[in-house]
Amino acid sequence: MAKAIMIQGAGSNVGKSLLVAGIARAAKARGLSVAPFKPQNMSNNAAVSADGGEIGRAQALQARACGLAPHSDMNPVLLKPETDIGAQVIVQGKRVATLKARDYGKMKSTLMPSVLDSFYRLAAQHDLIIVEGAGSPAEVNLRGGDIANMGFAEAANVPVALIGDIDRGGVIAQLVGTYAILPPSDRDRIKAFVINKFRGDVSLFDDGMTAIENHTSWVPLGVLPWFADAWKLPAEDVMDISSRGSGKIKVAVPRLNRIANFDDLDPLSSEPDVTVEIVEAGRALPGDADLILIPGSKSTIADLAHLRAQGWDIDIKAHINRGGRVLGICGGYQMLGREIIDDLGLEGTPSTVAGLGLLDISTHMKPEKRLAMTNAVHVTSGTPVTGYEIHLGETTGPDCANAWLRVDNRLEGAADKSGRISGCYLHGLFTADHFRHHFLGQLGMPNSNVNYEHNVETTLDSLARHVEAHLDLDALLSLAETVIR
Repeated sequence: MAKAIMIQGAGSNVGKSLLVAGIARAAKARGLSVAPFKPQNMSNNAAVSADGGEIGRAQALQARACGLAPHSDMNPVLLKPETDIGAQVIVQGKRVATLKARDYGKMKSTLMPSVLDSFYRLAAQHDLIIVEGAGSPAEVNLRGGDIANMGFAEAANVPVALIGDIDRGGVIAQLVGTYAILPPSDRDRIKAFVINKFRGDVSLFDDGMTAIENHTSWVPLGVLPWFADAWKLPAEDVMDISSRGSGKIKVAVPRLNRIANFDDLDPLSSEPDVTVEIVEAGRALPGDADLILIPGSKSTIADLAHLRAQGWDIDIKAHINRGGRVLGICGGYQMLGREIIDDLGLEGTPSTVAGLGLLDISTHMKPEKRLAMTNAVHVTSGTPVTGYEIHLGETTGPDCANAWLRVDNRLEGAADKSGRISGCYLHGLFTADHFRHHFLGQLGMPNSNVNYEHNVETTLDSLARHVEAHLDLDALLSLAETVIR
């Protein structure tokens, strides 16, 4: 069986996911067979796994850092928020229910056997499992039935290293406060700590490291400086993309409430001649945009109503009248049509709602979710495209005759007669360099030599060197303990 160590955070967004990827890549470079594991994740940014399930996008990146294909065992419980109080529950890659938060609170303790089953399967295949927590163990109000942090660490008997984010300020209080509030049994599982996202001379925090060590007796593993190239990796949170770049080609993206699978934006923002602008609620879509990209959504009908409430439907039509282009992906594709039929109430109350009417298509929501890794060809340019499908609903209509992708023997997507308004279900298509360059070339982008996938790999290597240079990785790995089933 493998050895395992768990990386927990003193709060959300302290950099756990990126740190796990960096540690994993560094350990792989040392010759270890490594796998990532996150017992429970909450994210609408999902990836299709090699076994036909879905996991959090961050775990897919971590798998890549390990040199592995993503597998549903790496993230056995995935929560995909559909409303402010409810989420779709994915267990070992498959949807099992849609529950309100209170009901999930009652259910989650019953999921520990599935979580442990996935963990032990991974441990039987690798030398090292790097486990990522969720949120913070200091949320002691959630400790009962916990499967994400100390509940899992206790059940699997895995030691913990705690990460604090100094960029937020108050990092000493983050860590010492966590120590103070935890019950002794949980406190004792934490063996070490790391300070993340430091800017400037790290030696200036020497006294801070000593203070934390004196108050907790945890082993200090080091201070990680800010990793400036993090933006080159697929973003876990859409706000990590925000508005990137200063290129002349502007891609405007309305920020939907339940935006999902927005990794379509990462390759676009990697191009120096492209600016990706995330437009927040209450702001108009920019009049100088070359492309409006309507992204995926976990709740298409609700997000369509949100889009209209911002007046973005009017902005989109004005953009088209100016000669601009519009692209919808997945949920955004569904919104472009004449109507969305949800007679089974899969997204709430059974209903049929009018779409934006920009494509002559109709979408019928159906309970079977399509999950597939997909190879396609762009019909016009003949360039290959690789991506994934993860959606409910079937889309048909006259404009599907203008499909612009071919998947095996079927056509995919739709476009109006001008070709300026189009949509498809294929996420990740912009990772294909030749297609991306062709598509952006139609917007006026000059020739590009950006190799997106190569850049992700070299950035993961750079992240691993960053971790090796600033953390005591030997000490961290020595804390990992053998998994005993």
